[in-house]
This record gives sequence, structure tokens and C-alpha cells, in this order.
Amino acid sequence: MRRLIVGIILGLAIHTAPLAHISTSTEPIAMKNTIHTNEFQVIELRRYQIKPGRRADFAAYFESYFPEAFQQLGAIAFGQFFERQNTEAFTWLRGFKDMDARAVVNAAFYYGAVWKEHRTTLNDLIVDSDNVLLLRPLDPDSGVTVLPAVDPIKELQGAGGVVVAQIFALKPGSVERFAQQAAASFAGYREAGMRQAGVLVTLDASNNFPQLPVRTDGLYLVWLGLAKDNQLLDSKFNPLAERAAKELAAGVLLRAEPETVILDPTRRSRLRWLPQ
Repeated sequence: MRRLIVGIILGLAIHTAPLAHISTSTEPIAMKNTIHTNEFQVIELRRYQIKPGRRADFAAYFESYFPEAFQQLGAIAFGQFFERQNTEAFTWLRGFKDMDARAVVNAAFYYGAVWKEHRTTLNDLIVDSDNVLLLRPLDPDSGVTVLPAVDPIKELQGAGGVVVAQIFALKPGSVERFAQQAAASFAGYREAGMRQAGVLVTLDASNNFPQLPVRTDGLYLVWLGLAKDNQLLDSKFNPLAERAAKELAAGVLLRAEPETVILDPTRRSRLRWLPQ
């Protein structure tokens, strides 16, 4: 009798327990799933030079092993990209909650098992990894957009669209004035169909994980944007960006000509074009 009662109770529990939802939808991942967060206040723009002919190999290794490892530690790989103008350049964006978290996460990762297993393979493909800007959001609403991970079933072709980074080398003490001057240009990009993915400025903080160098050559502002395709990039964004670069360079707030970097998302890049 006791076994019968126990069996009935277990049967009822199984029958009434909510089942995990298994989605069979083939709908594309949408922008509505964007995570609008100010959680990551420290951002690295990391531009690596890879050995000739090995960039795709490096990306395959990187995407196979590292994004989830960073996420598990509380950081985020916002996205990773191939630079169009430099066929050996692999660029990626990484975020931390704050500077203390940067030190903790980097120590955990670079002294941990995942990096220890794969570091020889990856390091052998890297020519230079010191071109790194340490950045923060310009204001609370301008952090880097955190998009959902690429779905391996619904996004069989991988990440799409084009990412743009427009990099401005500023003179000391000019962040607020330059941001005001550039606001109209950035608004023009959005009106033309670009999606703004972040506006970042140099973070005034000491490098608390010196094993990974960062640039100390001055102040920068970085505008990040997303284009649906090359048609939008070529017909609308590029003319606007060229005009903005000339107009802004004509002022007294820049140390050098603006740099516009065209970035093709790698297969698993979170930062990519998604439908609305």
C-alpha cells in the first residue's frame, strides 16, 4: 500500500509539473530581444594583427572557446569582426562591469584552464595584440548594445550586417565640446538608417591588469553603428561619414584625421544586424 501511495504521489507530481518550453519556431532573432543595459561600464576595443592568411583560423578558435568563458565570469564579448581595410586584422569588443571586475575576470581567465589549454595555439597566430583602447560609455545611455547570442539553429548563415567604428582622436579636455559638435552628424547617421550601437570615450583609469597593455597615447571618442547591408553603407553612410570627418577635422578639437573602420561580423558575433 505504501508503495502504491508513493507511486500515485510521484505520478501526480510529474503530471502537474510545468514542462520546459521547447521552441520549434524558425522566426529570426529580433531586435526586440536586445538587452538594453548599463551593466558594462568598462569596454575594450581590441584590434589584433594576425599572421597572413590565418585570420579565419584565429576567428574559428576564438569563437569556439572564449565568448561563453568570458560570460561565465561576468564579462561579455560584445562582438568580433574582420576589418575590411586590413585583411590581417581581427577586432573585438569586450565589456566589464567596472575596473575591479576587469582585474578579477582577466586574472580568472588568463590564469584559468580554458586559456591555459588554448593559449599556445592562439598566441602563435597573433603578430600584435597591443592596439587596445580602454573606454567607457559617453553617457548612461550610450553603452554598447548587448544583443542575444547567435542562434545556431535559426541563424544558420551566422551574423549579418556591417558594423562601423568611427574613431576620433581628441585633444585633452575636449570630450564634452566635441560630443556636442558631433551630435548632429551622429543623428544624421541614424536618420539615414544606421543603428547606433554605442558612443564611447577613453576611460581615465590606470591599467589594473598590466599583462594586457592598453594604449596611452591620448583621448579618443568612438562611435559604433550597424548597417543592414553594403547598399546602406555605400549609398548613405559613407557620404555622410566623409562629410562629417571633414567638418569635424576642420575644428580645433581633434589631434588627427578621424578613422572610419568597416567591420564584418564573424559568424558568432553578437553585435550584428537583426530584424526589428
